[in-house]
Amino acid sequence: MLNEEIKLQVKFPGVYILTFENGKESLATKNLVLGKSVYGEKLIKYKGVEYRLWDPYRSKLAAAILKGLSIMPIKPNGIILYLGAGSGTTVSHVSDIINNNGKAYCVEFAARVMRELINNVCIYRKNLIPIFADARFPEKYPILIPKVDVIYCDVAQPDQTKILLENARLYLKNDGFIMLALKARSIDVTKEPSKIFKEEIEVLKSNDFKILQSIRLEPYEKDHAFILGIKKVI
Repeated sequence: MLNEEIKLQVKFPGVYILTFENGKESLATKNLVLGKSVYGEKLIKYKGVEYRLWDPYRSKLAAAILKGLSIMPIKPNGIILYLGAGSGTTVSHVSDIINNNGKAYCVEFAARVMRELINNVCIYRKNLIPIFADARFPEKYPILIPKVDVIYCDVAQPDQTKILLENARLYLKNDGFIMLALKARSIDVTKEPSKIFKEEIEVLKSNDFKILQSIRLEPYEKDHAFILGIKKVI
């Protein structure tokens, strides 16, 4: 754990910018599990509060925030459905943000990765509910999921937009948000990424989502876009 003279700025509720003596800025969240790092990130003490630095090269959500995300629908006390939770890098910061009064339902299909998520992250963070299931078949999830405020999707599959839409149809509130990390090379390696992003956005629009923002994630992630949208109330 580091202890330095720093300045703190609130970026969004539950999301902070720490500025160090040398002028370097880092994204951070308040650590929900004191003294515990998830993926080797540094822990910083400031005025008696412990923060975890949030690496944009390890988290597409962090990259999107630093690239100008204008609205952050993942908030304290929020209910989130997280598709493609992986070993828990980003979802652990989501856990920090939503705090103990929120819930994040974490869907992951790979057995080894799910074990890491449960044993290294969920066991310490009771606001994370692991779901070992295929996000392509949301009607088969083994637990009851309530209507959620946000669906966050990072599954790197050719049909990733369809996967998001199927989950939204079942679980997203009428005025809920979608956050989609689109990996162009997972969809079609022969097309220009910008064309793929436009096509996927049109699919979302045709399914009654208003697109609020589309962000390219370079230099943090190559050929990725981060899409923020909201479900239209019909």
